[in-house]
Amino acid sequence: MIKKVICLVLLGSLIFSCNGSAPVDPCCSEPCQNRGLCVSKGLDAYECDCTRTGYYGENCTTPELSTWIRSIVKPKPNTVHYLLTHFQWIWDIINNISFLRNALMRYVLTSRANLVDSPPTYNADYHYKSWEAYSNLSYYTRTLPPLPKHCLSMGATSLPDVKQVVQKVLLRQKFIPDPQGTSLMFAFFAQHFTHQFFKSDFKKGPAFTKSLGHGVDLSHIYGDTLEKQHKLRLFKDGKLKYQVLDGEVYPPLVKDIQVEMHYPPHIREEFRFAVGHEAFGLVPGLMMYATIWLREHNRVCDILKQEHPTWDDERLFQTARLILIGETIKIVIEDYVQHLSGYNLKLKFDPELLFGESFQYQNRIASEFNTLYHWHPLMPDTFQIQDQFFTHSQFLFNNSIVAQYGIGNLVESFSKQQAGRISGGRNLPAGVQVMATKILEHSRETRYQSFNAYRKRFNMEPYTSFEELTGDKELASDLKSLYGDVNSVELYTGLLVEKPRHNAVFGETMVEMGAPFSLKGLLGNPICSPQYWMPSTFGGKVGFDIVNTASLRKLVCLNVKGPCPFVSFKVPEDKVYNLADISLNSTASQEGDVNPTVLLKERTSEL
Repeated sequence: MIKKVICLVLLGSLIFSCNGSAPVDPCCSEPCQNRGLCVSKGLDAYECDCTRTGYYGENCTTPELSTWIRSIVKPKPNTVHYLLTHFQWIWDIINNISFLRNALMRYVLTSRANLVDSPPTYNADYHYKSWEAYSNLSYYTRTLPPLPKHCLSMGATSLPDVKQVVQKVLLRQKFIPDPQGTSLMFAFFAQHFTHQFFKSDFKKGPAFTKSLGHGVDLSHIYGDTLEKQHKLRLFKDGKLKYQVLDGEVYPPLVKDIQVEMHYPPHIREEFRFAVGHEAFGLVPGLMMYATIWLREHNRVCDILKQEHPTWDDERLFQTARLILIGETIKIVIEDYVQHLSGYNLKLKFDPELLFGESFQYQNRIASEFNTLYHWHPLMPDTFQIQDQFFTHSQFLFNNSIVAQYGIGNLVESFSKQQAGRISGGRNLPAGVQVMATKILEHSRETRYQSFNAYRKRFNMEPYTSFEELTGDKELASDLKSLYGDVNSVELYTGLLVEKPRHNAVFGETMVEMGAPFSLKGLLGNPICSPQYWMPSTFGGKVGFDIVNTASLRKLVCLNVKGPCPFVSFKVPEDKVYNLADISLNSTASQEGDVNPTVLLKERTSEL
């Protein structure tokens, strides 16, 4: 069979196919720069809409005066990051001067959030503005419009085989620990927190989401439907259902409340815990957090009941949920984002900082944000709990670990075990390589633009060579053999192979692209609006104080029996080591000894 070869000849602004068929849309060559929007005019002309881009001219390439001045005086992202992560003595002063700290925090929030379009503009089926792209909540939104189906990418040849990409530049050769000292406590928090809004609906396709709340709604605690919520609720004093094991509260069992959970057939009934997210039985780290939040909800209900003895079950439940949403956002900003940023500026959760700004209290989850947040390199090759070691297969679906060791011991063990480095390439665990191939396939199916296109969208210079991208000659050579042109590198690949910042878990693009999505989603939550952010929303001063004093340590310490364990998103200095060389203990529990690759093939839509 003779392969049909399609070639393109560019004649001015008009593109013809070589076989004499109809001309192609001139906008396919992406002539408009600096976020200018291309509108074709017939088959032989186009115009660029440069409105509010800060540029003008035929292709939006001539900067306005204010844009030119700003480009000269505004420091590069890496310069800003260096300033924020060095000069500790200066930041100690700033952190103790309220108006300076508030002013800087306000700038961080507004400058990041302004990079996210609100209201949403595109989805996978509409590369132009439409009411459908705005109103249909079943889609993930898109930050950059998808490449139109009738266009061919002008900067790329055919893309490499996805399995080859994973095996040559992404797959782990040897565990690379995160030099920032990130702990597994952080890794599992990231996984449990984000899967309340990253829930792709693959029955419809990778462009669709089942999480219609598009943000922090704690559906992973309360269920994503009213039916599931009602099955999880006790309907007494606002509380959620639970069971008591060894004097401590744990989630109820599937057999007792009949909610959908994903467990393999061999898992015994007494370890089939039921929580808000159907996939949280996957690993003990997820069930640990689910148990902590269950206990926190019921603890808050007890406080509200004492403060408001006349309130009915419904009001206690609804108010407790708002309080837990507030606690979550505060912990994410002041503990979680604080750690991953590495900033010496002490981050602050204070919605009132934005009350004088133009800010929209709504959010839509972007498909690119979902792709960006696949941080599987965080996972080590083995998991240590006290003096016991577990392989991936022994760890998967093993809730016996949760019941046997207890929440306090899990917290301390995960806080002392180092996670892997995310950026830098070749640190993806073998057990998730099937998932990585699916991510690349879905990115192509929904027609993502290139990694460099996203760098330009988030005000970064595009990379001009593979070695500049990776900082590693061998990795650059392998990447070039796959993609040929650095402008052809895909978003997911680029994020994982990009050279990390100095002593950091991430590269530049992961931070500069991820931070706007994160902060817009957190501060765009309704509870942060002037209409909600007041004591009465949270049951008065007592509930408001719970939100305003929340921290990771407090969340754990108030919900475990006995002394508070060591809890941190960063491992102690004496625990920074590589687990790859540790021999496994042959007596490890076999309760969850299953094939991770087989199980994950069926669950790529979740984790």
